Amino acid sequence: MDSNSLCYSLDFVASSGRVLTGEQRAALQTSLLILKKNYKFHRVMLWGKILGIKQDYFIAQGRGEDELKDQKYLYSLNCMDWLLLPTVTESMIEEVSKAAKGLFIGDPSFVYEQKIQSQGEGEEAVDGNELVRVSEEKRLAVTVHHIDEDVSVVPRGAFIRSPLGLVHINRSFDGLSESEARKLDSFLHFRAAKKGNNTSIEETGEWSPAIDFLDVLSDDTPKGSWSLQFECASRVCVLRSLLWLGLTFYHVPMTPQHGYIYIGNGLKNLDLPFML
Repeated sequence: MDSNSLCYSLDFVASSGRVLTGEQRAALQTSLLILKKNYKFHRVMLWGKILGIKQDYFIAQGRGEDELKDQKYLYSLNCMDWLLLPTVTESMIEEVSKAAKGLFIGDPSFVYEQKIQSQGEGEEAVDGNELVRVSEEKRLAVTVHHIDEDVSVVPRGAFIRSPLGLVHINRSFDGLSESEARKLDSFLHFRAAKKGNNTSIEETGEWSPAIDFLDVLSDDTPKGSWSLQFECASRVCVLRSLLWLGLTFYHVPMTPQHGYIYIGNGLKNLDLPFML
């Protein structure tokens, strides 16, 4: 959610129980403005909150000239003091997947330890134990990365890619119509495309390389991992992820207002395929 519209954006997702206290809202509106100035971001977003046993992590996202590629993540425990999250690497993802399990503690310096049993090959196989250690700060960075890769959402046409390849806000975007907002084809993943063009849009003759450079939600697997509803007297379109419980997206049709926020325990719903 854009920090400039935070005061009313949070009200659109309040029906999901994704709320912040008045003190937290006031602190975030001030600290995110300072954060934007200190790090010279073009925009600052409130990404969400990951719940911990001792304390909760508030996550902010800073964006540069390219909205898609120039992104940095920061976390705070008090909504005022912000620290940069480490850059996610493949080796870090592997370490976290091996060692970190269960709920977040709420302490960035906490170290998860896990002994991994390794076994050789052939007749001379020898059993051994590998000790994997990873800090909760790294786990936090990897979790935020996975959630953004899986369920970050924007309406079709909200962002435009220039001939130079830079992704910017589409200033001429006036929002989806109500009929468009009722289709998953009208919503896109805000990360580098993995599956290519949307066939259904191509068939209608409305495909445009400037706005259709992202993957559509309707191609997600398993099917049925999104809940789409109209709320607030049918004035607001609300999308909820069933894969990452706690991710809520809103869009007000016929206006450029949209955003998403994650407030949850940071655990993926691995049982979803069996629930559908």
